[in-house]
Amino acid sequence: MKLLTPGTEIDGFIVHDCVHAGGMAHIYHVTYAQIARDPGFALVMKIPRMTPGDGAENIVSFEVELQIHPTLSGPHVPRFVAAGDLLRLPYIVMEYLPGSTLQHWIDAHPRGNIGEIALIGNAVAVAVHSLHQQNVCHLDLKPANVLLREDGVAALLDFGLSCHAHYPDLLAEEMRSAVGSPAWIAPEQIVGVRGDLRSDIFAIGVLLYEMVTGELPFGAPTTQGGLRQRLWMTPTPPRRLRADVPGWLQEIILRCLEPEAARRYPSAAHLAFDLAHPDHVPITDRGTRESAPGARAQFKRWIKAAGMHYQPSPLPKEQLQEVPIVMVAVPHRDVSDATMYSLRQAVNRSLGIRPGARLACVSVISPSASNTSQHERSETTLHRTHLARLKQWTATLDLAGHSASCHVLESGDVAQALVRYARGNQVTMIIIGAATHGLQMQRFVDTVPIRVARDAPCTVILVKQQLPFHALA
Repeated sequence: MKLLTPGTEIDGFIVHDCVHAGGMAHIYHVTYAQIARDPGFALVMKIPRMTPGDGAENIVSFEVELQIHPTLSGPHVPRFVAAGDLLRLPYIVMEYLPGSTLQHWIDAHPRGNIGEIALIGNAVAVAVHSLHQQNVCHLDLKPANVLLREDGVAALLDFGLSCHAHYPDLLAEEMRSAVGSPAWIAPEQIVGVRGDLRSDIFAIGVLLYEMVTGELPFGAPTTQGGLRQRLWMTPTPPRRLRADVPGWLQEIILRCLEPEAARRYPSAAHLAFDLAHPDHVPITDRGTRESAPGARAQFKRWIKAAGMHYQPSPLPKEQLQEVPIVMVAVPHRDVSDATMYSLRQAVNRSLGIRPGARLACVSVISPSASNTSQHERSETTLHRTHLARLKQWTATLDLAGHSASCHVLESGDVAQALVRYARGNQVTMIIIGAATHGLQMQRFVDTVPIRVARDAPCTVILVKQQLPFHALA
């Protein structure tokens, strides 16, 4: 496809330099011909390649992107602006996001710093979770499609292979073979199952593996047989290729790369949580493994994969609701037995109807919360003391089938700290004790529970304090 000449005008847009010339599309900087229409941010125009030698997937993927991109919002996607006539000149005009792609980062940092890899992985998982909340699976996550912005936020690009739960899947209707980038495609995509949000989690695992080791876990297969190997094959453990890989990071990566979707993280929010809190990652055999399973174990996996029936997952948003991150705010002072009992009952009820949900138990303390010796007033001692109390309370919960962790935050503003924690960790539900005084008083006193309920980015359950009948006696 011939590049457009700078200065060309298309439907009121002036074309400038070419930003990217790829195998699927060309991308140009553009501006409005009329200054009065300037949206206040930079623009780019994406034009698909449609020469006689290009495959049908180019135009089909453009139709998919044209269908999905206008429905997306938030800081993790470029804003949609306009689209061209498919029969005359197809194009999409969108916001230009400054930054560099993850591919640039990988090229500049082979086997990068572990801490930085965790930060980037967390940002990518948060961006993917935002997409899943909008009922969209990306299905083509790779380094070139992840943009790292200067503020640390990750943005996702190119939705040509994506799937929206509420729109026709044009690629599934038009294509007869697996659609995706061979190095990053998930096992279920290979057999034609699209729309499972855990496919994106598999791709994030490939990204993390490459950032850590400098290699791809399954190589870059070019045949259908090579692709199908990942339905049963276990990649070389990262610690075998790089000795300084911590067990928690290998645990995370290999869990993402499980062939069976049900054995991966149930949501990108859970993955982001573990990357943000490595000290709370439970390490299993995956995290300590030094070599791939032997031939006998691999043969068993091959037999299992040969007889497996892949089923489509629920709608992404529905699946997220089934496995939420639940946060309980546990007070550490001026608290009655009734409050602690009521919180415990509320948490057990919430987890009982949500198998696979994650629990975060949080207490907020002030650095000057102690009035004893100078040593005991130190932040470290306070933190350890209250963390031990929080763990003791958590031990009384029914946590069968659930991941749980304890977190002590230090802040002078309890409500603000709880809201900030919920927002930063994609918490779906907050359980907090209700205020002890009546509604009339709460009209004049801005209590912590009321502030949390007002400002939280998620559902808040206010728990009324009560004791069982036998305790009331």
